[in-house]
Amino acid sequence: MGADNRGDLKILAVAILAAVVLLVVVIAVFLPATGPVLASMGEGMSLKASVPWGFGLTVALFVVFAIVSGDGLIGELQFMLGSFFTFFLILTLLIAWVF
Repeated sequence: MGADNRGDLKILAVAILAAVVLLVVVIAVFLPATGPVLASMGEGMSLKASVPWGFGLTVALFVVFAIVSGDGLIGELQFMLGSFFTFFLILTLLIAWVF
């Protein structure tokens, strides 16, 4: 039984090593391309311009959440309303920060 575990651990170690090597290769290939992308970014989006985008994204997300919740919609409405404002604030700030 111990020999089977060692074989499995060796396979796991090889898989992890292959994933790390693949990640390093991907980073090495795409790292030079990030310079022009970062240079092309301008001033960005203001907080005032990001509010409609944050609101639209929040409404779309909560429509999906309400559809997926099924029968629990009425019982979870107070949690959805409370979390709506948290989502709206976080998404608006992230949109303004990223874009």
